[in-house]
Amino acid sequence: MLNPAAEVHNGRMFDWNDLKYFLAVARHGSTIAAGKALGTSQSTVHRRLEELERRLGRALVTRQNTGYRLTEYGNTLLKYAERIEAAVDDFQRRATDVEQELKGVIRVTCPEPIVFRMTQSALIDRFHARYPKLRVEFITSDRYLDLSKGEVDVAFRSGDTDDELVGRKIADSIWAVYASHGYVERHGGPERIEDLSRHPLIGFDETLANHRAAKWLKEVAPGANMPVRNNSVLGLVSAVKSGVGLGPLPTALGDAEPDLVRVLGPIPELTRSWRLLAHPDIRRVPRIAAFFDFIVEERDSLKSILTGRGPGSPPPTCPETLLRGAR
Repeated sequence: MLNPAAEVHNGRMFDWNDLKYFLAVARHGSTIAAGKALGTSQSTVHRRLEELERRLGRALVTRQNTGYRLTEYGNTLLKYAERIEAAVDDFQRRATDVEQELKGVIRVTCPEPIVFRMTQSALIDRFHARYPKLRVEFITSDRYLDLSKGEVDVAFRSGDTDDELVGRKIADSIWAVYASHGYVERHGGPERIEDLSRHPLIGFDETLANHRAAKWLKEVAPGANMPVRNNSVLGLVSAVKSGVGLGPLPTALGDAEPDLVRVLGPIPELTRSWRLLAHPDIRRVPRIAAFFDFIVEERDSLKSILTGRGPGSPPPTCPETLLRGAR
C-alpha cells in the first residue's frame, strides 16, 4: 500500500517526465507496449510509474493478468496529464520552430476602408520592424473570403462569424447616423430616431439587404424616401457627403470625414464586435501566432483605426447652433 503521506504533500514535486510513462501505460494498457511506444524498456516504464505513484501517494493503475487498468484516481488525473502533454508539445514546437518559421506572407482580409486606415497608420510598419522576415498582405473582396479553404490566413471582421473559426475580440464596431454640413444647413437634422422617416435616407441596395444597417433602417423608417442606394460602405460615405440625405456609417469612417457630422448615435442596435479570426488548423502556426500576439498587444492603437476615435476624444456631433439655425 502506498504511503498516504505523499511527498508531493510535503512540498517536493514529482518529476514531470514521469507523466509520459503514465500516459503511455494508460494508452497502451501494458508496460511492455508502453516501453515499445516510448523506445525504452519495460522495467524503466514500471520503475518510473511506481515512482510517480509513490510521489503522489496513491495508485494510478491496478495490475491485472491482462494488463493495466486505471484506478478511479488515475482516470481523474488522466485529462490533466494530457493537457500538460499538449502544452509541453506546443512549447517545444514554438521553442524550436519559431525562428525558422517566422518568415513569409500573412494574408489578411478586412473591409477596404479599414485597409486604408491600417496602412496609413504606423501599426503594420511596427509589425514589420519587429518581424523583418514577415510581410502582411491585405486582400479585399465584396464577399467574405473563406478562411477554411485557405483563401486568406487572417480576417478582421465584425458581426456574425463562422463558429468553426477561432479568434479574439479587439474592439467594437460602432455605427451612427451622419449628414453633410450642407444638408444640415439646408434641412436641419433629426432629434431622435423617429425623425428619420421625415428625411431622405441613404442605404444599401438589395445585394446587401441582410446587412444589419439595412435591416435597422427598414425597421425604424419603413416608409422613408431613399433616393440613393449603394452596394458598399464606401459608396454610402460618398452619397452622404454629397448632401442628398442621411445615412448610417461606421464611426471609423464618418468621424474621419471633415464634411460630415453625426446627427444621431452611436446606435446600440448596430454595434457589433470586431474580431481577429483564423481557422483553428493554422492558428498556432508561428507566423500566424506572431500576428495574433502583436494585434492583441496593439489593441489600444487598433481601436482608433476601427472605431475612428482615440481614447477620450469626443465624436464630431452636429453643433446645436447649426441645427437651430436650419430650423
